[in-house]
Amino acid sequence: MIFRYINKTRLILILLLHIGWSQIEQAYPPLYLVSIPTAGTLSRGTYTFEALLSKGGGITPKLSVGFTDNFSFGVSFGIQKLVGDEKMDYNKTTPEVQIKYRVYEESQSMPALVLGLDTQGRGNFNVDNSTNRYDQKAWGMYIVFSKNWSALGNLGLHGGLCKSISENDDGDRDANVFFGIDKELNRSFSLLLEYDAALNDNEYEFNDITFGKGKGYLNAGVRWAVAQTLMLEINFNDINKNTDAEYTDREIKIIYSETF
Repeated sequence: MIFRYINKTRLILILLLHIGWSQIEQAYPPLYLVSIPTAGTLSRGTYTFEALLSKGGGITPKLSVGFTDNFSFGVSFGIQKLVGDEKMDYNKTTPEVQIKYRVYEESQSMPALVLGLDTQGRGNFNVDNSTNRYDQKAWGMYIVFSKNWSALGNLGLHGGLCKSISENDDGDRDANVFFGIDKELNRSFSLLLEYDAALNDNEYEFNDITFGKGKGYLNAGVRWAVAQTLMLEINFNDINKNTDAEYTDREIKIIYSETF
């Protein structure tokens, strides 16, 4: 019994030492926090493959490519019930699109500025109830600012304005705002915190179907740079209970990046 306890303690210490000393430097600013876009863009000749594992056995793979240091293009495709014993379902028959163009690069005194388009929403795409929208609307067209400081590890502040371009059948056509921070704990780990005001989904009821309660979405996450080309995220969505879900929505995001 004593030897078993010693072996477990040794294993925990080895794991902690590995995390503490085998640190991989992260790229800043990130492309996204938990869900909100930032003014980060991919370098020319760099691509990322991302897999978001969500509730109900869902997965949203995304491929993004940096064509120049200031312009990147990506596509994504949502699949529901991939894991489980139910019939697989697709959000749409066509992929969604992500475009980023950096207008102004970050300087010592000014934030970076990016104009973008993102048609990938979160959750299911609802067509049966004639709303023709995701559970949480896509960003649509957006403008976002990002500024980073070195303060015991990188500290990034991000904020932007967006407007849905296609998910308007519910009658809510308002513009929306979002903001967030990422704080580096060490070279491998970062904390993420963001708020999506969801002004285009604020306590609107459509045919007795309510998507949000008007409180916006508060999300948080932890990002781990496992290797030079691999990052892992554990995210917690809707912490402030803007929906009727009993528990906080948990997701895992895997990000692989490489150059070609």
